[in-house]
Amino acid sequence: MGKAKLKSDQLRKRKKIEELHRSSQQWKSMLLFIEDEMIFIDRLLNSYVFEPDTPNLFERLQDYLRRLKESKSKKSLVKHNISNHENHLGGILECKDAVCDEEYYRKHDTLGTEVMEFVSEFQDLKSEIFNYAGGILKKRRPRTKE
Repeated sequence: MGKAKLKSDQLRKRKKIEELHRSSQQWKSMLLFIEDEMIFIDRLLNSYVFEPDTPNLFERLQDYLRRLKESKSKKSLVKHNISNHENHLGGILECKDAVCDEEYYRKHDTLGTEVMEFVSEFQDLKSEIFNYAGGILKKRRPRTKE
């Protein structure tokens, strides 16, 4: 293989690594935003802003808190998987054949699917919690100026 071909392959691989790294950074950014949302939801569920006479309120809130905790665990696992993936991207440069390259791309696509499935599951949970909470928040009367 000539030097020009080798340089061309290395340049192509570096660009691909940058592309894979960029999408990994986007995934991490989404997870950071979700972490903030999780903190808010946790505070909401542990607050005293709900109408106390709501049937099954305690059980419902406990179920949401349990599911939120499970979602936090899954988020940590996904975040760990992204970090591992990023740490191994440089291995593409050592690949000597297309099969090796394709393995990295396949892992990246699989991880992307995992991230998007997690995001979708979390969005569904968040929507369910907000829909429920919105209907049973305490209705405070606005203060009138005297």
